[in-house]
Amino acid sequence: MGSWPENVGILALEMYFPSQFVDQTELEQFDGASAGKYTIGLGQQKMGFCNDREDINSLCLTVVKNLLEHYSIKPEEIGRLEVGTETIIDKSKSVKTVLMQLFTPHGVTDIEGIDTTNACFGGTAALFNAISWLESSAWNGRFALVVAADIAVYAKGAARPTGGAGAVAMLLGPNAPLVFDRGVRGFFCKHAYDFYKPDLNSEYPVVDGKLSVQCYLEALDNCYQLYCKNVEKKTQVPVNLNYFDAVLFHTPYCKLVQKSVGRLALNDFHRTPDNKKSELFPGSERFCSVKLEESYFDRDVEKAFLAYSNEAFINKTKPSLLIASQIGNMYTSSLYGGLVSFVLSKDISELQGSKVALFSYGSGLASSFFSLKIQEGSSTALEQMKNNLNCIRSKLEQRVKINPQEFESTLELRQKSSHTAPYEATGQTSHFFPGTYYLTKIDEQHRRSYSIAQNPITNGHS
Repeated sequence: MGSWPENVGILALEMYFPSQFVDQTELEQFDGASAGKYTIGLGQQKMGFCNDREDINSLCLTVVKNLLEHYSIKPEEIGRLEVGTETIIDKSKSVKTVLMQLFTPHGVTDIEGIDTTNACFGGTAALFNAISWLESSAWNGRFALVVAADIAVYAKGAARPTGGAGAVAMLLGPNAPLVFDRGVRGFFCKHAYDFYKPDLNSEYPVVDGKLSVQCYLEALDNCYQLYCKNVEKKTQVPVNLNYFDAVLFHTPYCKLVQKSVGRLALNDFHRTPDNKKSELFPGSERFCSVKLEESYFDRDVEKAFLAYSNEAFINKTKPSLLIASQIGNMYTSSLYGGLVSFVLSKDISELQGSKVALFSYGSGLASSFFSLKIQEGSSTALEQMKNNLNCIRSKLEQRVKINPQEFESTLELRQKSSHTAPYEATGQTSHFFPGTYYLTKIDEQHRRSYSIAQNPITNGHS
């Protein structure tokens, strides 16, 4: 146990999302929004959501049970379990302790780890904690399991179409096919009230939309610059967008991600020697005096660098937006849904050797830019991962479409019943994917009970 574990990274990936959705075009019409406001302006197509049968516990129970079963992982092989979420249903009891129901029947109780919370960054913080454990003297030779999950809902208004829900589970250990780069990640943290949840009786956040975009871009600038500095110091290799085969982002909505690729190009422009600027960025001379901190909402800068980075966006980032465009913002699991989408988008031969950048952002705020490499010669592990994830496309198609009026009624029910006890859940369960955990009741002492869906999903429309 004295040796440093090699090639620590992701050995297995599992994803869960709700089996019902609302169409964003129909939601535009229902809300009286201009045509294309959600689909073009935000880049969203469909939005997954949960009725009162699903909560953060049920999402996490489902995704962890599926990972253990699909990869034939024995409960005793897990030595650390970390949960990242901002969907809080108890101010004391962690989701991780709820997940121990999957382990204690097997006599397994010595699993380290607990929940981590800071908006959408909790999943990444949980991931970093797990990596640190695997690379420390505390590591006992077992796997780490990281769960990032959330239910994102908003009050009726401009932010509501940026909701979503989902969970991603990641099995971590040495000799992985997806290996995290050591000693190079950039981190940025500061105090901001861009998005927060001060009302403990409501699922809805308080959002300052313009400030949130500014904070996101400021964090991206700072994290990327520090990442570049760390890589160049360690390897003497210059870093720019060409350094990566894929660039993945936390995705509040897809249009912001496209703008973020342009933002990285703007950073590359500022880091390019003056005598090279016109060669690499033709016609860019008028932007030489532009300061990053004054350009967050400069439309001329944004338009120009969207154009400079368009090819990079199409090749390196757009493939990662499949799930985000179809499900919406999944908060802590959003970035890792992008990783799942990227793995699905390529053949194994294309994936091997890829350098993948990841930007994680959580309001309030905490953020990081880091990277991983998909190992050459990892075809067997990659094939197992891809085979397990291949069902995602069909499950996206199997979901049941719910009309906007029923979607709104469902969110009203969730809001009214939030933290209610005792409570008998009333939502439909017939559309659930087989194996989905769902809430049955909350008793007088706020103790929650769950069942598991056995029915085959029926494709249909409401």
